[in-house]
Amino acid sequence: MLNSSDKPRLIWACRRGMLELDVILTPFVEHEYDGLEEAQRATFRRLLECDDPDLFAWFMGHDRSRDAALQGMVEHILERNQVRNQR
Repeated sequence: MLNSSDKPRLIWACRRGMLELDVILTPFVEHEYDGLEEAQRATFRRLLECDDPDLFAWFMGHDRSRDAALQGMVEHILERNQVRNQR
């Protein structure tokens, strides 16, 4: 399991098999991860353990995670990325 203090490994774990996921996850880790509370960091690390097809469906809005914490993190990532891209 990834630990919260090893940011280079987290960035590496954001490199997925789908470019769409790479461009969502990597900027989030680079710009937002340090500002998360430890519980949110743990949820993010758990999210990275999910399968790419599930992540793709959740981030593209085709499906929702049954795990409320994971779904909340998906929504948080999308929101933070959108806010950052509007600057």
